[in-house]
Amino acid sequence: MIEHLLKSVIDSDEAAVVICDLDHTVIYMNPAAVKRYAKRGGAALIGSSLLDCHNADSNEKINRVLEWFRKSEKNNKVFTYHNAAENKDVYMIALRDDTGKLIGYYEKHEYRTPESMKLYDLGNGEA
Repeated sequence: MIEHLLKSVIDSDEAAVVICDLDHTVIYMNPAAVKRYAKRGGAALIGSSLLDCHNADSNEKINRVLEWFRKSEKNNKVFTYHNAAENKDVYMIALRDDTGKLIGYYEKHEYRTPESMKLYDLGNGEA
């Protein structure tokens, strides 16, 4: 049950979520990621190496962060990029099991554009 709820949380996120294992294999992409990376293969990227999608400099940085994650259970989040065009910050986030063991990582996008929706705006009608 909890797995379905967690998958629903990730799938409903409007930001792309690409989850990788420790071998850099893409093991999951939420719908926003499939759409965002459609020109690079979309869902067909699942099962491929994330490193194949990046240049040598980026791959070196990804590997450095992964080694940093391995050094301590406290090493879990690294700011990697600011995208001015989309007004967002990008982070690499460690994924750990219940014992704190590193099991993978993902890229987190945090958009900085203020929300334009009115507070608790439920629309005009009932659904």
